[in-house]
Amino acid sequence: MPSKRRLRWAAIPVATAAAVALAGCTPTELHGYLPGFELDGQAAEPTTNQVERVASLWTSSWIVLLAVGIITWGLMLWAMVVYRRRKGQTGLPVQLRYNMPIEIFFTTVPLILVLGLFAFTARDQSAIETQWDDPDVEITAIGKQWAWDFQYNGEAEDNSDAVWTMGIQAQPDADGNIDQSQLPTLVLPVDKQVTIHLQSRDVIHSFWIIDFLYKKDMYQGRDNTWSFTPTREGTYAGKCAELCGEYHSMMLFNVEVVSEAEYEDYLAELEAAGQTGDIDNAYDRLANAPGTTGAAPDTTDSEGEGH
Repeated sequence: MPSKRRLRWAAIPVATAAAVALAGCTPTELHGYLPGFELDGQAAEPTTNQVERVASLWTSSWIVLLAVGIITWGLMLWAMVVYRRRKGQTGLPVQLRYNMPIEIFFTTVPLILVLGLFAFTARDQSAIETQWDDPDVEITAIGKQWAWDFQYNGEAEDNSDAVWTMGIQAQPDADGNIDQSQLPTLVLPVDKQVTIHLQSRDVIHSFWIIDFLYKKDMYQGRDNTWSFTPTREGTYAGKCAELCGEYHSMMLFNVEVVSEAEYEDYLAELEAAGQTGDIDNAYDRLANAPGTTGAAPDTTDSEGEGH
């Protein structure tokens, strides 16, 4: 009984210290140091409806793997200490050919861990990859060496009422600083169901909005799709996450999540500027490659200068 009482008293400061440590953690620390849960160093709501699920899968996996690591390192240390060669001993310690309980343990536990991680990953991936049947907003994001085009699709089947922006790659100054005002910008309405169709004009790219905790590849001739709901207004950084050539590191863009009214005003500005129509395949580099239909469109003006 005295020993149990001492254990209880010893557990109190340990539990108190753990509670204080957890209370002092920032949202980023509690979510495995992933972005998407802080704004200017303060706790904020998640950036999309999916980041909680991604962060939960990430942190849960690391907790399980850390526990496995501690047990494994502990067993290794225990074996080194208990079965070390003592003074005066010669030769090898007693060798065991088989130990069925240990063999069963080493087989079943990793199998359970792998199946468990696979099940939770498949569950969350299936939920994240579920596409809206009728989203509030449909946008086509087109990757190209080494920038981005964004087309905000309208209601017409031929996208004749779509509006768009065409971007250039990042422009660093002499000190290597990027002029943020020249980066392509994707504008999204907050709390609206968004579906982004991902395409490439040339090689494989990868569409990554860092604070949204998700990325998807973009292929020539194949339309990948991502559906989500932005839940927090703000400006977020995006980049290509697939090595795509010499200026891959300059393939940057910004994302602005704004109110619905600001979003509608932005679309009206693009329409007033004459940036309308479907540009999905207007400048595809490989439009006349074998296996595709039609020839590449003529993108030169009357003086023979390319666009």
